[in-house]
Amino acid sequence: MMNQIRLLKKVAFIFLFSITLTSLKAQQHLWKTGVRDTSYSSLQDFKKTVKQYPNIELVMEKPSPKVIEKRNLTYADAGNRPLKIDAFLPKKPAGKTPAVLIVHGGGWRSGDRSQHIPLAQQLAERGYASFTAEYRLSTEAFYPAAVYDLKAAVRWLKASGKKFNIDTTKVAILGFSAGGQLASLVGLTPDVQKLAGNFGNTKYANDVAAVIDIDGTLSFVHEEAWETKNKESINASAKWLGYPRTERLDLWQEASPLTYADKNNIPFLFLNSSVERMHAGRDEFTQQMDKKGVYTKVVTFENSPHSFCLYQPWFSQTVNHIDTFLKKVFK
Repeated sequence: MMNQIRLLKKVAFIFLFSITLTSLKAQQHLWKTGVRDTSYSSLQDFKKTVKQYPNIELVMEKPSPKVIEKRNLTYADAGNRPLKIDAFLPKKPAGKTPAVLIVHGGGWRSGDRSQHIPLAQQLAERGYASFTAEYRLSTEAFYPAAVYDLKAAVRWLKASGKKFNIDTTKVAILGFSAGGQLASLVGLTPDVQKLAGNFGNTKYANDVAAVIDIDGTLSFVHEEAWETKNKESINASAKWLGYPRTERLDLWQEASPLTYADKNNIPFLFLNSSVERMHAGRDEFTQQMDKKGVYTKVVTFENSPHSFCLYQPWFSQTVNHIDTFLKKVFK
C-alpha cells in the first residue's frame, strides 16, 4: 500500500510539473503574437507628450542636398526574415567617415526605424555616415534575437566600409529608450559568444568604438530598476525576455548591460531626461569607468520627457552633444 501511495504521489508531481511547464510555454506563446505592435510611434508619443509640454515641436524628416539617402537596404537575413536598414551618407566627405548605427525605442515591442530618420539626417550633415536599423521585436522573437540582429548590423557596416566610405575603426552605436539598452548591451558584449548570433557577415567583428545611450536602462536587476521595484509586473521587458521578473532572474541579469561593465574599455555618452527610473545602474557604471580611466559623459535635460530627443527644443541640443562627444572620442 505504501509503495502505491508513493507511486501515486510521484505521478501527481510529474503531472503538475508538466502542467506548469505547459502553462509557461503557453504564456510565452501568447506574448509572442506574431502581429506587429503599432502602439508606439513618434506621432502617437507627441499626441500624448504635448499635453504636458505644450511648447514642444516634433522634428520631422528633412532631406538635405548635403546627404545621400539609401533606404530599405537589407543588412542580414535571420532565417527567411530580411532585416532592413536605411543609410544617410555625407555627400562630399573630406575622407573616410565615422559611422553611427541608430537603434529605435518602443519597449522592445513596438516602434520602428523611421523614428530617428531626422537624427540620422542631421548627423550625416555633420559628417557621420548614419544608419537606422530595424530589429526583431518581441511580438516576433524573444531576447536575444534583437541583440543578434544589431550585432549582425554592426558586422554589415564593417563589411560595407569601402562601399559607404566608412572608417570601420570609428563605428558608434546609438539608441533611445529600449534602443539605448540594446545599444549599451551590444557595445559591452563584443566577446560574449552567447550574444553574438551566427548569421550576417560573421567574418567581421561586432565590436563598436563608442556608445550613446539616450535614456535607456543599464539594468533590469539593479536596486534602482523599475523592474526590481515592480517584480510582479508583466511589463514590456518581461514580454521581451519571455519570462516574468520572478522567473529566470539569471536571464534578466544576462540582458542587463551593467553586468558586463567590468570588461568595458570604450567611451559612453548618456543623454538623459528628467525621468529617473530610466537611469538604473548609470551612476554605478560611470563610477566603475572613472576607476578604470574610461571616458563617460552624462548630460541631463532638466524638466524633459522621456522622449525628449524627438522634440525641439531638445533635439538640436541632442545633436550638438552627440557631435561634440564623437569628435572628442574619434579625434
